[in-house]
Amino acid sequence: MWQKLSTPLKIGLAAGGLGILLTVVGIVRGNVPPNPASIGMALLIGGGVWFLVAWAVASAAVDVETDVKEDNR
Repeated sequence: MWQKLSTPLKIGLAAGGLGILLTVVGIVRGNVPPNPASIGMALLIGGGVWFLVAWAVASAAVDVETDVKEDNR
């Protein structure tokens, strides 16, 4: 299944996973209030933002590379 995903999506998922991991470290260190809503929101924001930014940058890079290849033909 991993091979069928686009490169920007793979990069976004990897960055989102890293964001969740770093958020979990913050939760363990006590930087998030110990209630389920706060923990869930922290995980959603941490993983979601990292995913979205990495995916957007990777998508833009792929689009630029595609345009450059088309212009060189």
